[in-house]
Amino acid sequence: MSSKAPATEILSATEARQQFSQLLNRAFRGNARILVEKGGIPVAAIVSARDLERLQREDDEEEELRVLREIGDLFKDVPLDELDCEVANAVRFARESRDASE
Repeated sequence: MSSKAPATEILSATEARQQFSQLLNRAFRGNARILVEKGGIPVAAIVSARDLERLQREDDEEEELRVLREIGDLFKDVPLDELDCEVANAVRFARESRDASE
């Protein structure tokens, strides 16, 4: 499969229903992404499982970055040397707790 993204096709829900098996095959092969509209409004998409996995990874990464930004905002006024010390203490505590439970 090439690294180029497949073309996105727009179909009505009626058309998608009529061609469902063919659309599934095309999505599976990575030949197409299908945007399904109902009354001219985009309501769903048919994409390959590989595309869905990639989207889920991107969602997970986005959530991780959001959490990191929130943590950064909480500590934005803490001097770096104090923050370094607290992080070192937290890491030491976590390692000691892990070692004690083994």
